Amino acid sequence: MLIRPARAEDAAAIWSIIGPTIRAGETYALDPDMSEGEALAYWLAPEKETFVAEDDEGRIVGTYFMRPNHAGGGAHVCNCGYMTGAAATGRGVARTMCEHSLRHGRARGYRAMQFNFVVSTNTRAVRLWQSLGFDIAGRLPLAFRHPTQGYVDVLVMFQPL
Repeated sequence: MLIRPARAEDAAAIWSIIGPTIRAGETYALDPDMSEGEALAYWLAPEKETFVAEDDEGRIVGTYFMRPNHAGGGAHVCNCGYMTGAAATGRGVARTMCEHSLRHGRARGYRAMQFNFVVSTNTRAVRLWQSLGFDIAGRLPLAFRHPTQGYVDVLVMFQPL
């Protein structure tokens, strides 16, 4: 699997991945009704470094972004968001993207990586992030309104780099 920086011509493939995830409303605190243009503007915003994961046939099967978690005194901690295409679920795409982001974050001089809003019902992601060395640094009780499970907790996850 190849991880590379996203290009303008990747927009349709990125939308095919992030669109269904946003519409489902189960794992990201984004408006499920946001337009394609709004979603791509968010994912590809200038303050983010956005990457895509390509399978062996060159198909984009996942995407992630990296940005400083905060400005000023918090700029040494990065934040990432990851999404995998439904057809590629369970093939190690998210793991590969996270491993890439950990290396890239270190190379960019970040001292830590923090995930601010991991929905607790996204158990596959929680297990994956923990297996890659992230600790649960905090819990926000009932901070996310899940479309089928109601109000659920959100986790803050952290790893020094």
